[in-house]
Amino acid sequence: MTYFIDLRAQKSGGDPVSSVDDVFVRTDEQLTPSSPAALAPDLIAAIQGKDVLLGTHGFNVDRSGGMTNLSHWADWLQLGANGIFVAVLWPGDSSGIHGVDYPVEGNEAIKSGQLLAGYLKKNFTGANSLSFASHSLGARVVLQTIQDLSHSLTLKTVTLMAGAIDDTCLSGEYKDAATQMCRISVLASHKDAVLKWAFPAGNFFAGIVSRGDPYWHGALGREGPNPPNQPSNICQTPILPDSWNFGHHSYINYQTPEAGQELAKPVALPVVVPGAEADPIPTDADSQQALAAGFVSTRFPCAP
Repeated sequence: MTYFIDLRAQKSGGDPVSSVDDVFVRTDEQLTPSSPAALAPDLIAAIQGKDVLLGTHGFNVDRSGGMTNLSHWADWLQLGANGIFVAVLWPGDSSGIHGVDYPVEGNEAIKSGQLLAGYLKKNFTGANSLSFASHSLGARVVLQTIQDLSHSLTLKTVTLMAGAIDDTCLSGEYKDAATQMCRISVLASHKDAVLKWAFPAGNFFAGIVSRGDPYWHGALGREGPNPPNQPSNICQTPILPDSWNFGHHSYINYQTPEAGQELAKPVALPVVVPGAEADPIPTDADSQQALAAGFVSTRFPCAP
């Protein structure tokens, strides 16, 4: 069973809920609980003494899509006996134009991160540790959350997959968040067409009229951290090989297997050696998503 912390006020579009007390807890077995508080005690009990991995989706994902993708992605995670996965839903589809709506959705991501931090400080004090994983613009949600937690809980790892955020964010806008983590990992791919074209268009607008770093920077999820050797707690993860063909939706977006096609099995991401020929990866349904989950599992949690 997968628990969901639902920060959304509506099933699609809209804003985050107005306060921590309005946050719904859902599960993939109880999609529509009677009230925000109905399943909260179950979630709080489930995370007591656990190493918690909080994972979230990116932009242009409604509530249903987020629940589908994250609940299936959870099946590939291998977090050990003391690990538990908790999914986070946020209104990343609050505008209509894919990519170019990044400035507005970035603001929604910040609000969502602030809200999630408040929720965790109120309800997750019994957890042994917190780690994070994100896809796309969800990077801003988790980095804002970490920044607002301000050392109030024990934080371990964060993995940013296909981050639709400036490649300088870990040494600039979210430097304070980065310093709070035991380990930071980045999964990036030059085959990410969304981050190649839509991110610069949206970020150009964001740099002029909104917040964030200068608008000419590349995306973290395509270029990796800039500069590459910062911060000191980042794991040196090479850009994913072009032959693996990791596009923007290759990380958590569940694809229903075709007739007769097997679903991918949990497996760790092969070691990537810069300059060497990359080992091939499986080609069955959702193999890339399973590999991404396997990578996150190997980074969870780090030693004290």
